[in-house]
Amino acid sequence: AHLVETGGGMVQPGGSLRLSCLTSGFSFGSYSMTWVRQAPGKGPEWVSVIGRNGEKSYADSVKDRFTISRDNFKNTAYLQIDNLRPEDTGLYYCARGYYARVPPSNALRGPGTQVTVSG
Repeated sequence: AHLVETGGGMVQPGGSLRLSCLTSGFSFGSYSMTWVRQAPGKGPEWVSVIGRNGEKSYADSVKDRFTISRDNFKNTAYLQIDNLRPEDTGLYYCARGYYARVPPSNALRGPGTQVTVSG
């Protein structure tokens, strides 16, 4: 099983990014998917989760600005990030499974994609 995130970059405050989590090697539609971020020098922060049936949950800090989605035909989960703020800077990664908090260290996850909000 494999996960890889793409779509990060450097953007100005107020900008938008769409992160993708492309998966392979397992039945994507049978799993929930979780997004986590880690700011420089800080611990990981749970961001959002989407269930197998599309149910969604968000951290209060990102609610109304982040949108999680999935495409089971493309085996991909997405995180649309709007109205970016400097405090959104960090490494964003996806993990397989339903987590309402930071996943355990042994959870299957990708290497992450860097989001930097500056300007």
